Amino acid sequence: MVMRIYNTLTKSKETFEPVVPGQVRIYVCGPTVYDSCHVGHARSVVVFDVVVRYLRAMDYQVTYIRNFTDVDDKIINRANTVGMDTVQLAEKYISEFHRDMDALNVMRADQEPRVTEHIDDIIDIIENLVEKKAAYLVDGDVFYAVETFKDYGKLSGRKLADMVAGSRVEINENKRNPFDFVLWKAAKPGEPSWPSPWGEGRPGWHIECSAMSSRFLGETFDIHGGGKDLIFPHHENEIAQAEAAHGKPFARYWMHNGFVNIDNEKMSKSLNNFLMIKDIVQSYHPETVRLFLLSSHYRSPIDFSDQNLKESEKALDKIYGVRQRLDQEAGIADADDEATSSNHWPAFCEAMDDDFNTAKGVGILFNLVKEANRILDDEGQSLKAMDTLASLTADLKRIGGILGILQQPWQSFFEERANSRLQNMTVSAEAIDALVAERAAARKNKDWQRADEIRDQLEQAGILLEDKGDGTHWKVAT
Repeated sequence: MVMRIYNTLTKSKETFEPVVPGQVRIYVCGPTVYDSCHVGHARSVVVFDVVVRYLRAMDYQVTYIRNFTDVDDKIINRANTVGMDTVQLAEKYISEFHRDMDALNVMRADQEPRVTEHIDDIIDIIENLVEKKAAYLVDGDVFYAVETFKDYGKLSGRKLADMVAGSRVEINENKRNPFDFVLWKAAKPGEPSWPSPWGEGRPGWHIECSAMSSRFLGETFDIHGGGKDLIFPHHENEIAQAEAAHGKPFARYWMHNGFVNIDNEKMSKSLNNFLMIKDIVQSYHPETVRLFLLSSHYRSPIDFSDQNLKESEKALDKIYGVRQRLDQEAGIADADDEATSSNHWPAFCEAMDDDFNTAKGVGILFNLVKEANRILDDEGQSLKAMDTLASLTADLKRIGGILGILQQPWQSFFEERANSRLQNMTVSAEAIDALVAERAAARKNKDWQRADEIRDQLEQAGILLEDKGDGTHWKVAT
């Protein structure tokens, strides 16, 4: 099936045709590192992690770039507030970003450029714009002149004339047009700065991504991604800068993920409802978070709530549960990469080829889980059943690898889940073991009433018992 991507630039799904056949070059805007990462960051990073995983699974040679903004007004202000050097502050939150994303099983980008490492590239592109009279100098600041770019607004759909007419932009006497934006900021006392043809200063926000994407991917590349909040002005301005400087199209396909709401309210600082990744993974397994984030189409908004996370938690338990059954009941300890595919893998690929529809893909995964459970329940270990189960197991691994779940043995997964639940329960593992031993003694003495009382007591505490030939085993109810 032909791969199609919704292109924000054209407001339509388009057949994906990379600049160089068989190769895909992707740039995604990374975080401004002045604070801990929240669930909004996680959605964007996980979405594009899955995009890259799938493209590679389809045998594309992918070059994936995600930047860090490590000098910025927010970083400077935060560093001053906490009494840190801006370099130390940025390094602290870059390390925290990596720790959070590693926890969420996110692959590292091929390159993670930082603004401060590419000042020369940024100065080069600004000089180019000044020479072409697309930018102008005022008192050490360099501004981009939006009126010089006739296609300004083509990504967001905004017309410059309408924006100016209805503008509430704060007047800056140094600007020729209220929507002109800064490329280079003249140095201020106590702020980090670098030498330039226009004096000491530092880059503006938008120019960094135009410079770094061109540096690593070329002047025209395949996919540019980020959150919907970046469409205007950040990505709009990137296009204006890059295309004015290079005289050719910038990114061919623009992908933007939807917003994250918290309990049906927009995530915002004023509501103080930012949920940090490092806190979320203390309460929920990281793969639960991934499964939740991928259970909606990436362009749609999602509502992050405990209820929705608990539903994803139960869903993940079912996926690992069928993996456990395939191992214990069918003897399939690992998936055979050479196994023949079932019909679920082509269906999953068809969903992903349709604008990376992970919501539909997750649904197909659960169809696979249902089929595997049905065969295990009804068909036993016949030769035909075993062949089918082998194919299902292989596809379970393939799909899990794209979604970034099922990445640990089922034994350790359920052990972690049990330990996590136990921490929130009033009964300890030692107390459970003691009750199980007491019940075994009661059964030996044929005190069935007491044995049943203990079973009921443990069930009320969320503990399930399984009587097997080698004794009684217990587990935490899901």
